[in-house]
Amino acid sequence: MEKVSATELARNTREILDRVVALGDTIAVERNHALIAQILPAERTMTAQQALAGLRPMLTSGQGSKWIEESKEGLDDTLRDPWA
Repeated sequence: MEKVSATELARNTREILDRVVALGDTIAVERNHALIAQILPAERTMTAQQALAGLRPMLTSGQGSKWIEESKEGLDDTLRDPWA
């Protein structure tokens, strides 16, 4: 883990943050040789589309349609007032 002084961080904030982003480095910030903070790279995120991109369909469209129909068996379409 790289160490920088609080003064160096104040003077070179952009360069230090660029290193954290580009290299994934963690930077320890010290004041008077005492650790006061750490700068960590943010956790990488992805969209739902990216997360699902590698998944294969588990059901064919025919199987999916049949499953939907079967899941509705025994249910009626009447609207009920939950407060009544």
